[in-house]
Amino acid sequence: MIDLKKRKKIMGRSIKLGHCICNPKQNCPCPLFKEKNVCLCAGERLKDGIEDVSLTEFVENAGCASKISQDDLKKVLALLPEISDPRVLVGTNACDDAGVYRLTDKIALVQTVDIFTPNVDDPYTFGQVAAANSVSDIYAMGGTPLTALSIIGFPIEKLSHQIMSHILRGGMDKLKEAGTVVIGGHSIKDEEIKFGFAVTGVIDPKKIVSNGGAGPGDVLILTKPLGTGVISFARQLGKASKQTLEAISRSMVELNKTASELMTEMGASAATDVTGFGLLGHLTEMAVQSGVTVEVYAESVPLFDQVLEYLGLGMISGAIERNKEYASRYVEMSKNVGEEIENVLYDPQTSGGLLVAIPEDKGTLFINRLKQKGIRQASIIGRVISKSKGRISVKKK
Repeated sequence: MIDLKKRKKIMGRSIKLGHCICNPKQNCPCPLFKEKNVCLCAGERLKDGIEDVSLTEFVENAGCASKISQDDLKKVLALLPEISDPRVLVGTNACDDAGVYRLTDKIALVQTVDIFTPNVDDPYTFGQVAAANSVSDIYAMGGTPLTALSIIGFPIEKLSHQIMSHILRGGMDKLKEAGTVVIGGHSIKDEEIKFGFAVTGVIDPKKIVSNGGAGPGDVLILTKPLGTGVISFARQLGKASKQTLEAISRSMVELNKTASELMTEMGASAATDVTGFGLLGHLTEMAVQSGVTVEVYAESVPLFDQVLEYLGLGMISGAIERNKEYASRYVEMSKNVGEEIENVLYDPQTSGGLLVAIPEDKGTLFINRLKQKGIRQASIIGRVISKSKGRISVKKK
């Protein structure tokens, strides 16, 4: 029931100020009051049902496409002071997936944080995707995640509390599958939904799998198909098929736990997970940090169905262009690769697979063991060919 006395008092104050007290950007009475007879400033709430809300309607850039570009991020980080603490084994200067801090000679902390906007419509599924994506950075280093803190931005005055609850529950259930405990979190009011986790894990300092260890003779293995960004963009345009959306959802909620354990067991040289900067963006960091030139065989890269079809129809998001702006300076693209393939290699992935460099004599065995564990689309997509300052050559095999 509306408290008319409270409403009159609050709205009177807003009208006198000339602005809503809950949102100084709006005049009082605001458009919502005129349309729905609801005063958010007086603590009134819209009545909505979870089944009527599509999360992707509340975002401009979906999933990891909402990240700041690699080029802009580099410019910002260059202005910050260097960290010289000897206990920091992997820090910001490494451009790696997670930071590593040594506690003793046998144990170190692995820490990361990841937060992004929805690229699926179901709240529970979005929570799962966000959790799998957040914990992936720990797996990419070869670490074991232990605890997590949730971070959420949510328009709580406009959407049901139940929606936020489903998002949080999805994340908690996925982290439970990872053996990770959520021990707290932080929430803010936000017009755009954002969600993720800060995750802490442990690792043996002698067994860190960084992105800087790849060497000539290694092959490159990708454990999940590419194309989540293209398909998410197609969803926003109302063009994505139900089958394709279901396929990327299954992939995005899948943990990289098994792949991480196997790569550590088999002595991987280097690894990273493929997320917002796209395959070539993350491979650029691996090539530069390792000081090598790598070849990528375009037709060997696994893709989700219909991705090339959507790209051929012009469904190329601004995030692809932003990734290309930075990484293309390190990439030589053969003319016969094709524009659609080129674009998908820059496509920002949400909860993508691991990109692993491993000695060639172990590559086939690694692939076979991944497939035995259910990671059936893992593929050898290239190799490290020589030492350099960091270059990538994309060609037909």
